[in-house]
Amino acid sequence: MFTATPLTLKNERSEKAARLVFLSMTLLMVIPLLLIILHLVAKAWPILSLDFLIKNPSHGMRAGGVFAPLLGTIYLVLFSLLIATPLGVMTAVYLNEYARDNALTRIIHLAVVNLAGVPSIVYALFGLGAFVLAAGIGRSVLAASLTLAIMTLPVIITSTKEALSSVPFAFREACWNVGATRWQTIRHVVLPNSINGILTGIILQVSRAAGETAPVMFTGAVFYKAIREGDFFAYGLLDQCMALSMHLFTISTQVPDVPDALPYGTAVVLLGTVLLVNAFAIILRVRLRSRKKW
Repeated sequence: MFTATPLTLKNERSEKAARLVFLSMTLLMVIPLLLIILHLVAKAWPILSLDFLIKNPSHGMRAGGVFAPLLGTIYLVLFSLLIATPLGVMTAVYLNEYARDNALTRIIHLAVVNLAGVPSIVYALFGLGAFVLAAGIGRSVLAASLTLAIMTLPVIITSTKEALSSVPFAFREACWNVGATRWQTIRHVVLPNSINGILTGIILQVSRAAGETAPVMFTGAVFYKAIREGDFFAYGLLDQCMALSMHLFTISTQVPDVPDALPYGTAVVLLGTVLLVNAFAIILRVRLRSRKKW
């Protein structure tokens, strides 16, 4: 009964063109990533097995598995997460909910944003000077975790602050009007409704911490450390450890006659570890988002 006008047809063509452009941009990002992952898996396939995960490197890094580096990476990511997450969230809560908008807080915001772009080698030198030498911790899991935590704090602070800002101010006013204190409002209303953004920052922190080489190389990682296979408590806080990122760098550049599949296998394990942790965080975020009432 209705005939589309020339303007309607033009708008429909524009809509289809825009959809095609955005789809093409998405595919241009996703397809190369999938090709890279498939290439890594194909190259690593001859060596991928359960033994590769549960055995230590052997024969001068030319054989064996990646249990020691994998365990060290889990330790570093876990402890850096335990340090950086509460500090980052509390800092963001203060900056967004308590601090006044003045020159000092604006300078702090600018400093946090700028720190997110500082190269990792700078954090590595800072960790070496502050934690290994000045604090006397020495090269250890604790020193490396503290360095990674400092490095990832800006990302957590920024993402958490944006998540807190996205909660409508009317929610706060409604709580204050019924007699709730500022902290009660933050604890029971603001934080639960901003958990998605907070988890996003944590996901980014995990990905970066697991893949960094320079900070752990200067502060806690070693070329090789013998540990008992299957012992998930093999490293102490003040012990040095192996890490997947440094292990991959070592066998790719420092060890001759390494089997072709070994570096690719290490890369796949590192990538798989990051993806598993991210997948868990994403599933948790989706479940929490489903309970959101606005």
